[in-house]
Amino acid sequence: MTKVLVVDDEKLIVKGIKFSLEQDGMQVDCAYDGEEAIEAARRTEYDMILLDVMLPKHDGFEVCQAIREFSEAPVIMLTAKAGDMDKILGLEYGADDYITKPFNILEVKARIKAILRRNQKNQARKKEETRLITAGAMKLDTEGRRVFLGDREVNLTAKEFDILELLISNPDKVFSRERLLSMVWGTKAQEAGDVRTVDVHVRRLREKIEPLPSNPRYVHTKWGVGYYFRAAE
Repeated sequence: MTKVLVVDDEKLIVKGIKFSLEQDGMQVDCAYDGEEAIEAARRTEYDMILLDVMLPKHDGFEVCQAIREFSEAPVIMLTAKAGDMDKILGLEYGADDYITKPFNILEVKARIKAILRRNQKNQARKKEETRLITAGAMKLDTEGRRVFLGDREVNLTAKEFDILELLISNPDKVFSRERLLSMVWGTKAQEAGDVRTVDVHVRRLREKIEPLPSNPRYVHTKWGVGYYFRAAE
């Protein structure tokens, strides 16, 4: 359910907006001054904040600036002022949109839905970017646990994938054999046993992903220390 905070010192306006948004299945909280608005935004993670400019205690610009210090919730400023400078100020303080009073509630709903759709697309894009790790010709799908070299998929065992994912997620960071054994096999370092297990898996991994395993392009050795990832040019 979409959570909305409506902030305005005119209670009739708040009541009307609240009723209309609830008809669309949204959960609506209300605040009537700037201080109350900031406290509400700290207490609850909102999907949208409708914020009047002229408020007691703190005006809408101050409230928006304060909220931006701890929240990325979209903010639509509501104001009786139609001047361009007020619109510019609102956007500079972190507002996402600006609606001038008197407004049509259908316009408010349309603006809310447009911003929510845009945010959902942005979040989906960020999730996709996080899911895919690219290094040179290699692409690693962390969610699907798949590895591609160019257009060719490389079939790795579970442990080979775990080693590669750990290394590629921490480029240029050297992991000792004991550390890899502990993190990938879930064994405490002091109980690690034979670290040659790591060497065997790295050798097999290289045979699958390296054009020339004896001269690695991706998984490199730090002699006497361990292994690290770097996509060579």
